[in-house]
Amino acid sequence: MSSDTLPSPSGPLAEAPPGAGPAAPRIVPRRRTGQWAAAVVVLALLALAVNSVLRNDAFQWDVVADYFTTASVLRGLWLTLWLTALVMTLGFVFGTLLAVMRLSANPVLQAVSWGYVWLFRSVPILVQLLFWFNIGALYPRVLGVRTVDLFGPVTVAIIGLTLHEAAYAAEVVRGGILSVDRGQVEAAQALGLGRFRRWRRIVLPQAMRAIVPPAGNMLIGTLKGTSIVSIIAVQDLLYSVQLVYHRTYQVIPLLLVATLWYIVVTSLLSVGQYYVERHYARGTRR
Repeated sequence: MSSDTLPSPSGPLAEAPPGAGPAAPRIVPRRRTGQWAAAVVVLALLALAVNSVLRNDAFQWDVVADYFTTASVLRGLWLTLWLTALVMTLGFVFGTLLAVMRLSANPVLQAVSWGYVWLFRSVPILVQLLFWFNIGALYPRVLGVRTVDLFGPVTVAIIGLTLHEAAYAAEVVRGGILSVDRGQVEAAQALGLGRFRRWRRIVLPQAMRAIVPPAGNMLIGTLKGTSIVSIIAVQDLLYSVQLVYHRTYQVIPLLLVATLWYIVVTSLLSVGQYYVERHYARGTRR
């Protein structure tokens, strides 16, 4: 009798038909009592935390709703988004130039690029901003113009954040370029492709797979990092809510307004990063 016609066993070691071997034991799924118990405990603690936040009158959710879309808050949000986009664009343009200098055969360019990255990654961004904000103490006039008139708070924020981001962008771009197999570049050279076409068709599409994930993290980090410019009176999102709660003394609900806006924007950026990563990961196993 073939195995296809054997009756289903009624127990772990059911009797086999005459002439057949012993029946295979029944497979019993492994009980994961510990995992389920841990999941229940975590969910219970999470429910208690959410309940305490939503039902605690000290959070003043009605005040949060009133100020969430006020004109001053939205202006601060717009400045934060504009500053993030400008700093990331300028930072990656300058960082790409630094990466190319680091990968060049010229030892002077290599040393200058390495020194720049070393310096600006070593100094905290707050110190850099305060230094640029007080640059007038070193250079009272630039091109016949008073430095305090030339470098306003927003200009100082753009310069400080861009120089800081360029140092990190240079390493991200350099790592992406180095991730491309050298053999593919040599094969493109053997086919007679020019340098520009090699970079556009061979190097850049593959390098983007390694560049996009850290670049996305840098973008989100820059968005949150712009809150530090409030220290030099740039009216970003955080500074806008600070102006309100200095007047109304409603500190917690106004900080929640800023927190919720940061969560909304970073969530949208994370979704965009996912689709960009998926675009450049086409044709590869993930």
